[in-house]
Amino acid sequence: MNWEQLLSLKRYGDKNKRLRIEQDETRLGFEVDYDRIIFSSAFRSLQDKTQVIPLSKTSFVHTRLTHSLEVSVVGRSLGRAVGKQILEKHPHLSTIHGYRFNDFGAIVAAAALAHDIGNPPFGHSGEKAIGEYFKTGSGIRYKDQLTPKQYRDLVDFEGNANGFKILTESREGIEGGLRLSYATLGAFMKYPKESLPKKPTKHIAHKKFGYFQNEKDFFEQVAKEVGLLTHKVGNEVTYSRHPLTFLVEAADDICYTIIDFEDGINLGLIEEEYALEYLIKLVKDTINTSKYNNLVTTADRLSYLRSLAINTLIQEAAGIFIENEEKILSGQFDTALIDKSKYDAQINDIIKISIDKIYQSQEVIEKEIAGYEILATLLDRYCIATDNYSLDKASNYDKLILKAEGDNFDYTNEDLYTRLIGVCKYVASLTDGNALLKFQKIRGLQV
Repeated sequence: MNWEQLLSLKRYGDKNKRLRIEQDETRLGFEVDYDRIIFSSAFRSLQDKTQVIPLSKTSFVHTRLTHSLEVSVVGRSLGRAVGKQILEKHPHLSTIHGYRFNDFGAIVAAAALAHDIGNPPFGHSGEKAIGEYFKTGSGIRYKDQLTPKQYRDLVDFEGNANGFKILTESREGIEGGLRLSYATLGAFMKYPKESLPKKPTKHIAHKKFGYFQNEKDFFEQVAKEVGLLTHKVGNEVTYSRHPLTFLVEAADDICYTIIDFEDGINLGLIEEEYALEYLIKLVKDTINTSKYNNLVTTADRLSYLRSLAINTLIQEAAGIFIENEEKILSGQFDTALIDKSKYDAQINDIIKISIDKIYQSQEVIEKEIAGYEILATLLDRYCIATDNYSLDKASNYDKLILKAEGDNFDYTNEDLYTRLIGVCKYVASLTDGNALLKFQKIRGLQV
């Protein structure tokens, strides 16, 4: 892979190549990507979607929106740090093509801003709830009517693939979705493969999948434009990651490691003194002990340690990227950047505590249980109504359900898979609160 191609400014529908040297510096194309994402309705919905605690009404707990904004800020710093060194190593990118180190930051910031845009309500349990509806619930009836890959898209419903769909899907009057630059879309594609084969290797890019069957053609168009390497796995083709995807992933890893831990402390799920000790271990090489000891409140001490920890891991991740640039460009780097960190033991200690004390806390478990019931009910009602409509057997109740949802999903499409993936996309687009409200109305608990 080469950087000139990887930094493509091309957008859906472009007939001519967009040259960086001809860009308007007051509103760079990569910065336009950021603007289009942040003003989208899909991004705004993240304000009422779970990051750690589903349906939490506590003001200081992160939502998907605040998490995404923080990941974007960290991603921008990572991109700039790496971009500066890339341009020093490959000066022609700047002198001939006009690229600046801020371009790298803008691409990573935009992709990071969108990294959770396809995630369903109720956190990662929302993905599992949608998948289990088709794997073990009423949706299993569709298995023999779909291709293996189509069915796998449903039973392993993936927020990353749904995000790619949201960012790129054409609809009436809107061609190419948000029409982001192909560089940003490439950096967004964390798992550049189809749902099958499932985890064909231990490569980090094969952990999950990154696009549904309906988006395969557009995915391949983006991959070709930015020059992602292809790999054969049996009879199937997979792709190398866009190098900047590793920075998007690192920004996410840094934020959820440190900030989810902080939420756990603020919620009282993790003892303060115990938690602060673990953060101090992470920043022991850079902490100003005198400054730390002069901080009076726990909030101030926590804020200082969080800032120091994030900065420490940014510098660490950027260094690992530059050290491994050639392996990354050749598709041979197969793990997350943070997994190569000298702070790996401290990070794993913090994550283990977060799993034990936060992700598996009674409050989270109880609300995830509710999420399963809510999403299964919505999927069942929408799928039944859609099926009956396609068979010209819609009851009055089915018609009311479909009329209430309007054009939120295409229940008139003749293709079963397109109808089902459309329903899933819609249910996944709901906020935690909106999903609960629709569930209550369908159950007759609220009018």
